[in-house]
Amino acid sequence: METRLRRASDLTPSRVGVPGTSRFVDVGDVRLHTVLAGPEDGEPVVLLHGFPEFWYGWHAYLEPLANAGYRVVVPDQRGYHRSEKPTSVSAYHPDRLAGDVCGLLDALDIQDAHLVGHDWGALVGWWVGLHTPERLRTLSILNVPHPTAFRRSLTRNPRQLLRSWYAGFFQLPRVPELLAPAGNWRVLTDVLEQTSRPGTFDETDFERYRTAWGVDAAYRSMVNWYRAMGRANPRPRTERVTPPTLVLWGANDDFLLESLAAESAAYCATSRLVVLDDATHWLHHEEPDRVLAELTRQFRTAP
Repeated sequence: METRLRRASDLTPSRVGVPGTSRFVDVGDVRLHTVLAGPEDGEPVVLLHGFPEFWYGWHAYLEPLANAGYRVVVPDQRGYHRSEKPTSVSAYHPDRLAGDVCGLLDALDIQDAHLVGHDWGALVGWWVGLHTPERLRTLSILNVPHPTAFRRSLTRNPRQLLRSWYAGFFQLPRVPELLAPAGNWRVLTDVLEQTSRPGTFDETDFERYRTAWGVDAAYRSMVNWYRAMGRANPRPRTERVTPPTLVLWGANDDFLLESLAAESAAYCATSRLVVLDDATHWLHHEEPDRVLAELTRQFRTAP
């Protein structure tokens, strides 16, 4: 365990060659390891990673956003990498995850922020936008549907149900945690490689992800996000998203149907839908320049 924790501590901004500092932030019932970059008085931008990434999933965005004058906040979400890892499945309910974002803003004395999320980070983004819209200047969603759109697709479209089969596998107790490390985390690295464009991830990326996955109790906690959703079957208390919302979608997503992008945008009072025809689920890695341009354009729409 000591070795794993020591290795994890090396995955700081300076270690991976990007600007920023690491800080542990008390957001309520957990502490989140958070990377901060850019001027303290800049417009705040919070970047939320998904499964199976950690703060490093946004590493290419730290320098350009900081140089543009934004205050960039990139947490390891609850259970991931160096952040605290509650043992109970209920601790990963979306209400708790969205609460972490608000707690992070409070701890950093930020009234409202531009919130960007990919994958599970996008689900958290939807949840914050639906329940505490006053904390958001803008919302930017990458390749995860609005929760109501996704629920309807799962019940009405067998194609989407088939694509989501792995979420059912993650409901099994202990089995995912036991199988995942086999072959030096071969299944996870294969999934990243096979569902992205060739060359999107290199061996340096994979080694950093392996380090994060290997932190004691991290992978169990990552899977508990899926278990919490499966057990609680949560529904948002409202369906209308009021902050200005960008839905940015890679059309070649192996996990989610492209039709969900437009269906999700329809739940937003003010939305802009951008589909990248040649990108996959991992669009923020594949098209960083285009994604950055769309994000900064979205930030400028804030009232």
